[in-house]
Amino acid sequence: MTGLEQEELQRLVDDCRRQDRNAQRALYERFYARVRHLASRLAGSDEAEDVTQNVFLQLFRNLDRFRGEAKFETWLYRLTINEAFQQRRRRRRWNMASLRDEQTPASGGETRRLDQREMLDRALAGLAEDLRILFVLREVESLSYRELAEATGIPEGTVASRLNRARQELRERMRILGWDD
Repeated sequence: MTGLEQEELQRLVDDCRRQDRNAQRALYERFYARVRHLASRLAGSDEAEDVTQNVFLQLFRNLDRFRGEAKFETWLYRLTINEAFQQRRRRRRWNMASLRDEQTPASGGETRRLDQREMLDRALAGLAEDLRILFVLREVESLSYRELAEATGIPEGTVASRLNRARQELRERMRILGWDD
């Protein structure tokens, strides 16, 4: 993000702190897709919308707690991570079965792509939460090691070693599931 974009974001955050509804809407629209995508990867597609809405509710309630020591996006990722795992814990506590959306039959190439995506999602779901968080934030959201350390609260060196472990475990899980590429 350029300096100008950072200044624009800071003005938007400041306006949100003053309860400016237009600024809140603009901030929501700017970050909705990224939060929703991360929530889907961490909590599952069935829970992603609830997680996303809760993240933005928390964001607007607690925006005064954002001190600007880290990037706004890093703080927002931390909120998303926390909410995604709280949602998973709540769901486990109630022992609710997940209902997958019915998918319509697809063509051969599309079916293969869906199968590979499902395989990747299953392999990711099998990783320990701390490894999955790091992997998704690095590979999907493209956070730097420093940003990962800030978002997760762990040292950069630990980030690197855990990412390595996540990749190894994911590769092994994919192999077991029959990944052939």
